[in-house]
Amino acid sequence: MPKGREQEHAKKPMWDFLLHTFTFDAGKPLLFTQPYFWGFFLVVYLIFTILYRKKIARNTFLLLVSLFFYYKTSGLSILILITVTVSDFLIAKGMQRVRDKNHSQVWLKALLVLSVVIDLGLLCYFKYAYFFTNMVNDMLGTSFRVFDIFAWIGNGFSNTGRFDVDNIVLPVGISFYVFQVISYTTDVYNGRMKPVDNILDFGCYVAFFPQLVAGPIVRATDFIPQLYKPFHLSKMQMGIAVFWILNGLAKKIILSDYLAVSFVDRVFENPLLFTGFENLAALFCYSLQVYADFSGYTDIAIGVAMLMGFYLPKNFDSPYKARNPQEFWRRWHISLSSWLKNYLYIPLGGNRSVGFGTFFWIITIGLVGVILTGSWWVGGIVTALLLAAVAGILWRKDKRKTIYANMNNIITMLLGGLWHGASWNFMIWGGLNACGMIVHRWWKDMDWHLRMGLLTIVYLSCVIWKLAAPAPLANVLFVWLSIFWGGSAVRYLYYLLTEYIPLTTKRMQGVLPKMKPLTNALTTGWNVLNAFTFITFTRLFFRSGSNLDPATANQQAWETAQNMVHQMGSPIAWNAAVMPDILTAYRTVFILFALGMLIHWLPTRFKRRYRIWFAKMPLWAMAIVTVLAVFVIYQFIVADLQAFIYFQF
Repeated sequence: MPKGREQEHAKKPMWDFLLHTFTFDAGKPLLFTQPYFWGFFLVVYLIFTILYRKKIARNTFLLLVSLFFYYKTSGLSILILITVTVSDFLIAKGMQRVRDKNHSQVWLKALLVLSVVIDLGLLCYFKYAYFFTNMVNDMLGTSFRVFDIFAWIGNGFSNTGRFDVDNIVLPVGISFYVFQVISYTTDVYNGRMKPVDNILDFGCYVAFFPQLVAGPIVRATDFIPQLYKPFHLSKMQMGIAVFWILNGLAKKIILSDYLAVSFVDRVFENPLLFTGFENLAALFCYSLQVYADFSGYTDIAIGVAMLMGFYLPKNFDSPYKARNPQEFWRRWHISLSSWLKNYLYIPLGGNRSVGFGTFFWIITIGLVGVILTGSWWVGGIVTALLLAAVAGILWRKDKRKTIYANMNNIITMLLGGLWHGASWNFMIWGGLNACGMIVHRWWKDMDWHLRMGLLTIVYLSCVIWKLAAPAPLANVLFVWLSIFWGGSAVRYLYYLLTEYIPLTTKRMQGVLPKMKPLTNALTTGWNVLNAFTFITFTRLFFRSGSNLDPATANQQAWETAQNMVHQMGSPIAWNAAVMPDILTAYRTVFILFALGMLIHWLPTRFKRRYRIWFAKMPLWAMAIVTVLAVFVIYQFIVADLQAFIYFQF
């Protein structure tokens, strides 16, 4: 080979490496699970150790590497991130000037409205363009198509047609950083904090790379003060940080990715090819998959941030230990639940009142439901519920707070569902969770005799439905209600024995108190399993609406959900003869699911104990355990590394 050709050949791999390192590849976004990310973080951390004492230089450096990280994850969508950062920084400064000059509160409110309009306008454009376009087309019989105005502008500047104007791509993490900047301007407006003086510091808060693309959603009042504190990292803190990183990688790669690629994705892609048992198993496995995926990302984000001296809020608290839907939402995606409570539920009135906002959103959501389903039954149901709520407010003064809370809670959960995606299925998922919380409140305050009476009526109604008009949904509900009614009947019998103990024998009077610890444990286990089952079945609509083209998401999601219910409720799809073959074929999947749930249900004190044990290890021992853990974790990699589920939200 001639010398010039050899030099050219040697330069090409280096050029390819530089292109891969510094340019965006839509097919390979930067993920925490990639070795490339850990190389990137190693370089960042080495430079950080030089700059950490100089706050301005440190924060500026973190902003720059965060912007690079986001570019590698989402390409030119970095311009959207920069836009909301600059606009909210300037708007907050404007609020401070209005206060300093004692101008009218109208100007202050106008600036807040401007901030929300810009932020939510961008979010709605990128996230809900297909949703609203389809809704208008269904309502008016038109054939409008989405149009990416930003791509059109880009083509104008570059004098090329390189950007596709007929397809709107959702920027990664836009829902998370938009909610963050809204919380910032709202807190400045309410006087909870003063605006940040330096745009570089504010940019570091908005774009901080560990939690940028999938949360947790961090309030400015919690994060910005940390930008000005001296860096501190003890050996214990370093050990805890490394533990969280390893924990997150194990959740993501061993549990989430393996369950998804080996089983869950196959079933959801075509449910009719699989038995009822496989559909049911895939649904339960998805519950573990989505938790391991999302909490795995959060664990890694918390660990990486902690190594740099920043502390992110806890986002998950063993959610599948919840005994009811309300407790579940106190444990799941805590930063989003807190955001919705502080910036939506309470402003709507909480349990104190209902106002224009409450009725506006109920009517709007009802109209959207009518348009999307094409059924006036939806509008009739919403109208009936609204009239019942108004009647309750007028005539049941003792129940007003409960009615207020339920109305505002329904809106919050429906809009929370819509936050997850522009699909009717996400609204159904949010609505089911709201209904679960409301029914639980009624249930726990209800007399035991009335409980069993109503539950029996519901159960018998399901039996009649199953006998009179057999349908897969009726079969699914029949099985679940049979189990639920049987368990409730046992608890009701125990209630009767303890409540009317004078009517029992002396022997029973001595036995029942001794049984209380056991019965309490059984009751907790029963409640946890029921809550987990309910949450899992709501996920049927959540997963069916995910990973789909927004242009066809509603139809595909609904068909997937229907097909899965058909298989789970069809006796033909439950062939007992093939069950052993299924268990054998997917034995690794089922073993991982069982182990994952057992670890999840371990006592919190036990988990804290082995976390601290790891952090207290000598450095050499910690290094050996870390290397071994990484080696084992990466043995479970299947095909290409999977993007985190919440990247698409």
